[in-house]
Amino acid sequence: MKAVAFTLVLGLAGACVTAAQEARSGFDLRGTLTAQAVGSSELTEAPRSGAPMAPGAHVIAYPTAKFDEHWFVTGAVQLVTRPYYYSDLSTAGYGAKGNILQGALNYSRVSEKGSLLVRAGIMSTAFGSFLLRYDDADNPLVDVPVEYGYYYAPVSFLGVAGAEMDGTRGKWDGRVQFANSSPANPRSVLARDQYGNWAGGAGYTVRQGFRVGFSGYRGPYLARDYAYFLPGEKNPNQLPAHGLGVDANWAHGHTTAYAEMQRFIMPYTVVRSFRETAGYAEVRQALAPRWFVAGRYGLASNDYTARTHSIETSMGFRPNRFELLKIGYEFEHYSSANEGNDNIVGIQFITTFHKSAAWE
Repeated sequence: MKAVAFTLVLGLAGACVTAAQEARSGFDLRGTLTAQAVGSSELTEAPRSGAPMAPGAHVIAYPTAKFDEHWFVTGAVQLVTRPYYYSDLSTAGYGAKGNILQGALNYSRVSEKGSLLVRAGIMSTAFGSFLLRYDDADNPLVDVPVEYGYYYAPVSFLGVAGAEMDGTRGKWDGRVQFANSSPANPRSVLARDQYGNWAGGAGYTVRQGFRVGFSGYRGPYLARDYAYFLPGEKNPNQLPAHGLGVDANWAHGHTTAYAEMQRFIMPYTVVRSFRETAGYAEVRQALAPRWFVAGRYGLASNDYTARTHSIETSMGFRPNRFELLKIGYEFEHYSSANEGNDNIVGIQFITTFHKSAAWE
C-alpha cells in the first residue's frame, strides 16, 4: 500500500485531469462547507457565559494546479468561526479567522518498485495520522481526538513551513520533514522564535487494509509570546520538545478502525517539565449505503491537569454524494473533582463541491 500522505496529495493532483484524461496539466478545486450547532453547559459557564447553544461554520478549499506529470502545487485554505471546536466552548471570544493550512510545491515520481514525493512550502506536520482525516467530510465524528487542536495542543491543525520527502517501496512507506517550528506551536514565517524541528515516520502494510506505523518529532517549541513562557525561563532554542507515537488503521468490508497512542515531553526549567500521554481508538460502521455510525474513545493524562476520558458517538446520513448530516454526542469525564463531567451534543451539515479544468 502506498504511503497515505503520498496517495492523498497525488490523488488531488490527478483530479486535475478528470476533464480530459489525455491532458498532462490542469487545475482542480475541491471544498467543504460545514454548518454546525453545538449544545453544552460549558457555553453558559465562565468565562464564555453565553447561551447553551452556539452556531458555527467551517469552510475549507483545496486548490491544486498540475503543470506536468511530475510537478504540481497543492493548497488548503480555511475559514472557521469561534466557537467551533469543542475546545473553544470553555474559552471566551467570538469571531472568525482564516488560515493557510497548506501551500506547497510538489514533485513526484511513481514506478513499479515504489514512489517518491518531495514537497516544499507550508504543510501539515508529518507527525501522527489524524490530520489526513481532518476535513469534516472525512472525520466520521463531530469532535477531534484529544491530542489534536488549534493552539496549546500537542499536535496542532495549523501548518508548518519547511520541506518533506515521502516514499514507498513494497509494503513499506516513510516520510521525513524539516520545519520552521514545532507541531505543538506552529509559527508563521514572519514570526519571532522560529527554530528547526524534525518530524517523520514510517509504516508497514501487514496485509491489504491493515497498516501499522510510528512517528516522532523533536525540536524547540516555546516562543517568547507563548502563554506558557514564564519569566526566568531559558532561551526557547535550548528547550527541545519530543513526541513519539504509534498508529494503526484497519478496514474490512463495511468496518473501518483507527487508533493512535502518543507520548509528549515539553521541557521547562523554572517549573517541572510537561509530560502527557494521549491516545484514541475509533470505529466507523456502515449500516447501509447512506447510513453509518461511529464511536471514539479518547484518553489524555499529564502532570498538570486532570486525566480526561472522552466517549463520543455519532450517526451519519448522506442525502446524496455531495452532502452529509452528522449528529453526535460526547461525554467527557475529568478525574479532578473540581472539573466534573461535560455533555456535548453537536450537529453538522456538510456540503462538498468539486470543479476542475484541463489544460492542453
